[in-house]
Amino acid sequence: MKNLTDSFLSLGQWPMAGSFGFNTDILATNPINLSVVFGVLIFFGKGVCASCLLSDLLDNRKQKILSTIRNSEELRGGAIEQLEKARARLQKVEREAELFRVNGYSGIEQERLNRINSTSKTLEQLENYKNETVLFEQQRAINEVRQRVFQQALQGALGALNSCLNNELHLRTISTNMGMFGAIKEITD
Repeated sequence: MKNLTDSFLSLGQWPMAGSFGFNTDILATNPINLSVVFGVLIFFGKGVCASCLLSDLLDNRKQKILSTIRNSEELRGGAIEQLEKARARLQKVEREAELFRVNGYSGIEQERLNRINSTSKTLEQLENYKNETVLFEQQRAINEVRQRVFQQALQGALGALNSCLNNELHLRTISTNMGMFGAIKEITD
């Protein structure tokens, strides 16, 4: 304690108008520095000890670190939960995609079978139309042949009659037919 008071007393002995410089006397400068530091701590600390301040600072830092760790754990838990939800959605979408793919293939196969059946029915109808057309054309050709044969037979018969008939026979046939025509006319009147 005596050193401390001596150091304060020695402050008063220094010349005021002297030059400014470094004091190399360790025994004289250390107590001065310590007394200034203690004075500042006592003035600003108002009775709070330095170890208490340091302890509070460390506790605050520890609480911040712990809260940061808790927040990180909560964020990690949330991220894991979101990841699990995303995986579940992915699996659901994959199942739906597989279902759509299978249904798509079934739909394509069904459409193919429907088209095959439709084409088969169309071909069957075309075959029926073709057969009906062929039958119709055959009937028409037969009728044309019959008409030609009939015309040729009629022309042949007329030619034979014309060659066999002479004028007298021809006039007699006309008059007989006229008589029959007159008798038919009288009956109808």
